[in-house]
Amino acid sequence: MNKFLSSFYYFFISGKFRREHHSVLAGRAQHFRELKEEKAHFYTLVRNTHRIEKGLLMKPRRDVFALDFIEETVSHFLVLGIIPHLSSEPQIQWSYEVLKEYFEVTSNHPVIEEQRKRFLSASTTLWDKTSGPDNLIPYQRDEKKKPDIPFEDFLALTQYRRSVRWFLNKPVPHNLIDKALMAARQSPSACNRQPFEYRIIDEPELLSKVTDLPMGIKGYQHNIPMMIVVVGNLDAYFNERDRHLVYIDASLANMAFMLALETLGLSSCPINWPDIENLEKGMEKVLNLKKFQRPIMCMAVGYPDPKGKVAYSEKRAIKKLRQYN
Repeated sequence: MNKFLSSFYYFFISGKFRREHHSVLAGRAQHFRELKEEKAHFYTLVRNTHRIEKGLLMKPRRDVFALDFIEETVSHFLVLGIIPHLSSEPQIQWSYEVLKEYFEVTSNHPVIEEQRKRFLSASTTLWDKTSGPDNLIPYQRDEKKKPDIPFEDFLALTQYRRSVRWFLNKPVPHNLIDKALMAARQSPSACNRQPFEYRIIDEPELLSKVTDLPMGIKGYQHNIPMMIVVVGNLDAYFNERDRHLVYIDASLANMAFMLALETLGLSSCPINWPDIENLEKGMEKVLNLKKFQRPIMCMAVGYPDPKGKVAYSEKRAIKKLRQYN
């Protein structure tokens, strides 16, 4: 079947992609709305800062680079950096440090010189907080600081982690979830945008509504003390080409999150979230999601019941998973 017929089928016969189309377009609209109304966009600043970072670490590093987006980056930084609730954000501080380094190492060029003056003329009292080895610019990793974790121990952790469906009737401390999220936030993300958020639900009434929605949890739904819904934010992108990154980036973070939970005495069960319209509508209503936000995954979390069993779930042979060259 060719592309035209595929498009015809999903446009006229099946509406199963309509929510994705709507969400992606709503994300683009929100992205440009913020640019127009606020004169700056947080995700754009983060993306551009990371692009400058990559320029700073290149070998060899060019004396002149980022000409096509340095004005935009400085403009967004100068707007967002003085907003009270953003000025203390770590990514604003990081953006300041990267821009500061950029203007210190680049050569004279009319475009760079104009933006250098704008940047240096701004007050630095809000942002100039770091210096020395702890600054937030590209650096050489110190091998002495590498954690001594043998592969066998790490492999054992991945083998020990299994989807747990039976939990103790015991509240999950929020500080432990925050610790696991500290690990999750270190996961790679395209241009460092991290276009997702964790909705953590343990209030009984809301928990009951949320656990009513996913499929595949009948039989142990009543046993879930905490449900996490990972939500993707499509307003992070100006173009449809990036629409899948919410799923990729969030999934990278989710695996680190689940492994971190195991080190804290907690377990989890990632729950499939199929793209079914009535379920999407239900989650949108329960969590008050915006049109550009999409549920990516649900996850049950709690203290594992030592008497509960887990599925063995034998994995595919390595030779079935990989192909060299």
